[in-house]
Amino acid sequence: MAARWWRWCVFAIMAVALLLVFGVPSASAQRKKEMVLSEKVSQLMEWTNKRPVIRMNGDKFRRLVKAPPRNYSVIVMFTALQLHRQCVVCKQADEEFQILANSWRYSSAFTNRIFFAMVDFDEGSDVFQMLNMNSAPTFINFPAKGKPKRGDTYELQVRGFSAEQIARWIADRTDVNIRVIRPPNYAGPLMLGLLLAVIGGLVYLRRSNMEFLFNKTGWAFAALCFVLAMTSGQMWNHIRGPPYAHKNPHTGHVNYIHGSSQAQFVAETHIVLLFNGGVTLGMVLLCEAATSDMDIGKRKIMCVAGIGLVVLFFSWMLSIFRSKYHGYPYSFLMS
Repeated sequence: MAARWWRWCVFAIMAVALLLVFGVPSASAQRKKEMVLSEKVSQLMEWTNKRPVIRMNGDKFRRLVKAPPRNYSVIVMFTALQLHRQCVVCKQADEEFQILANSWRYSSAFTNRIFFAMVDFDEGSDVFQMLNMNSAPTFINFPAKGKPKRGDTYELQVRGFSAEQIARWIADRTDVNIRVIRPPNYAGPLMLGLLLAVIGGLVYLRRSNMEFLFNKTGWAFAALCFVLAMTSGQMWNHIRGPPYAHKNPHTGHVNYIHGSSQAQFVAETHIVLLFNGGVTLGMVLLCEAATSDMDIGKRKIMCVAGIGLVVLFFSWMLSIFRSKYHGYPYSFLMS
């Protein structure tokens, strides 16, 4: 009994000794870890002061983003900006990413908790291979602790790439709130001023006859254009900032219609605007054919043309609806 107890004591002492030697880091190892972390943070801060978005190749990415220790988050945009890549969306996303990074760099809340970086395919193709990434642009948050989770990959197709949307996603993932400050854009005020000048000039030239201001057809046309623009999704584009279209990197096929009911492309809104305009024009022709005083031959032509426009464009519109709402059971002629 005493011998067994003695053996258990020896085993316990050996286990404690091994734990102290291998399990608990020494003071020198801890100091070395802190020095490495301090050097990494200092390097990132130096680069950020020069350029808010740090350009990284494979070596910099592995050393500063992937390798521990790390007490900061890094928002990385994986992109392909070279001209021969012909990635229009990458250019648009880069502009928004630069605006967001500048907003953070020059804000009063700027700290070393989060950094912005970019890996271009032509400068870091090994990083794309390491992450099994085959599309661009892609935004990934590399958190201060652990590996990126599913939510750390930004849903570009759903949320768009506007700086405001990316800032909301960053706030969800890192608790860092960034107030986006865009550089002044004078195109809008200039266009508004030009429009007001044109309207003022027309009013001045026609000051002796102001009946055109009470023209029902003119006001109806203006209201119709506004309604068509709003119902086609232009305001959604302005808020979300989606890409114009999507080019498949493998096949090169360009998609102008988004396959989900939760998102859309800019080109898609233009197509919907055209189809709604075609249906509206057909309905106007039908109304004119029914109420016009023209001879019966012209009215028949207008009626046939109106029916053709309504059938054709409504059928195409329904086909777009079916492609976005999978499983929709109804169709109409060419849809």
